[in-house]
Amino acid sequence: MKKNIFKIAMTWFALVIMTGCADYLNEPKPTTSVDEGLIYSSREAAEAHLAGITRLSRAVYNSVSSANLSTIYCARSLKGNDFISIPGNAWYRSDYDYTDLFENGIRSWFTWVFMYDVIQQINVFINGVTNSETISSLDKTQLLGQARTWRAYCYFELSLEFNLTYQKDPEALAPPIYLEVTAEGKPMSTLNQIYNEVIIPDLQFAVDNLDETRLVKSFINVHVAEGLLARVYQVTGNWPLAEEMAHRAYGGVVNNALAASSYIDGFDDFTNTEWIWGMQNTTDQTASWYISPSTISDHVNGYYKSLFVNANFVNQFSATDVRNTFFEVNNVTDYRQYATTKFTFDFESDMVLMRTAEMILIEAEAMFRNNKAADAHNLLFALQYNRDPSAVKSSNTGDALMEEILLERRKELYLEFGVEWYDAKRLQRGITRDAKHSIIVNLVPNDPRFVVYVPLEELNSNPNIDESVNQRWQ
Repeated sequence: MKKNIFKIAMTWFALVIMTGCADYLNEPKPTTSVDEGLIYSSREAAEAHLAGITRLSRAVYNSVSSANLSTIYCARSLKGNDFISIPGNAWYRSDYDYTDLFENGIRSWFTWVFMYDVIQQINVFINGVTNSETISSLDKTQLLGQARTWRAYCYFELSLEFNLTYQKDPEALAPPIYLEVTAEGKPMSTLNQIYNEVIIPDLQFAVDNLDETRLVKSFINVHVAEGLLARVYQVTGNWPLAEEMAHRAYGGVVNNALAASSYIDGFDDFTNTEWIWGMQNTTDQTASWYISPSTISDHVNGYYKSLFVNANFVNQFSATDVRNTFFEVNNVTDYRQYATTKFTFDFESDMVLMRTAEMILIEAEAMFRNNKAADAHNLLFALQYNRDPSAVKSSNTGDALMEEILLERRKELYLEFGVEWYDAKRLQRGITRDAKHSIIVNLVPNDPRFVVYVPLEELNSNPNIDESVNQRWQ
């Protein structure tokens, strides 16, 4: 990552300073031009800058399938068995058929550039806040906690995309680490370095220094940091800490953390009581057709209508389960039979990034792996009963109970962050598609197709990374 990518980053830096927080409630509103001294003159001004950086998560970088953070998640959702893309030139088709992994692909370029754009902005922010002579020590700590959470989040997402899972080989190559503002490319790191030198220390700092307060849910508080640490420890296999962090993130009381009726509200409002973290999308700064999956999954209000639901996945839900948002959209029995109303398309549809239910299910999985199977089963059923008043507790034990937890993750979190792909990759499993699909692509455990290649732009501009980084997957 040399000057060309960072030129993009610095262009975005100018943009977010000028337009960053106009759409966030109760935030300081920036003027059309500010200098660095003013940006870091107070907590309020710094938060306006942070709001601008946050806006990158729902910006429009390129196309419908490579626009913002939601498009990375939507691409993952279409790589499994539960959802289906139409044939032809549909958005996300190349993710669905696994042909956009390579160094000249949009997925490779966009994921790399997007995450490093945010990282560069965050490093600028960390430097400015740290060196400020007018922001108080307490405010600095809390601002840095938010910023370091963002940085950890981006590195975590990079680690998920550009290599196999941490537990496969902690010393495997991982994307470069940048903890300072620079325009010079660095060599690849290792997964061990990226987790233990950046992701975990950044998130632990945030957990230690943030509290529950924040301006709106687009900003980061302690529960967001705890939830991200729960995900990280889930991937690295640190189950005692995964259990602890997930429990803290949702508050530890299932009935207080869940509201089943909110599940059918369209997943378009970040004030939803179950959302721990989400991005607001407003009419004056809308990402319109570029917020996924609503733009492709909503067959009532959406535009592209190119995503369908596998009938075999639909059959996993009872008729009384509030998460059964499926309906027959066509009078056929092939892949076009079912669609979902989970996500409602609107020019103000918000973007979900983390929910309480995910944390409950991470805690249940961690309990099981911490030899507390009975507790895990009870917690799992508490969520199931909240979602379905007709639910009956299973008699599953051992591996069958673990499989039930993993199925519940798919049923609860579908189309949110690619949970089926995420779990298959972290657990070193394959993905097998059934005959319902418009194209059959099967992945074996630790299949190279779980990995996105380092983009050609990076190889051409960074003398410290060469083509061998991608050749290992060929």
